[in-house]
Amino acid sequence: VQLQASGGGLVPAGGSLRLSCANSRRTSSNNGMGWFRQAPGKEREFVATINWRGADTYYADSVKGRFTISRDNAKNTVYLQMNSLKPEDTAVYYCAAALSSSASTDATRYRYWGQGTQVTVSS
Repeated sequence: VQLQASGGGLVPAGGSLRLSCANSRRTSSNNGMGWFRQAPGKEREFVATINWRGADTYYADSVKGRFTISRDNAKNTVYLQMNSLKPEDTAVYYCAAALSSSASTDATRYRYWGQGTQVTVSS
């Protein structure tokens, strides 16, 4: 599994971005996938997760109702649609693939990590 995150950028508060995470070395699309973020001086935190079928999704309370995680297994890609962005959403966003097919909020359950993409929301 080799993950490539993209789609970050600078956006004003209230704006939207869609992050993509492509698995460029397909071995299996049966991984649970997650998005995490890390702001400067802060711990990495969970954002959203989806199981391999796409039927189960979970979100951090801070993004619930604003962010949507989805996946297209035919394209080996996971997405994070981010709407109504706030300055506190500013962070480097990382996608990750779990060894299991389940969704998980626990970062320790993820084996493979992408390089991160910067999201900056201006006030």
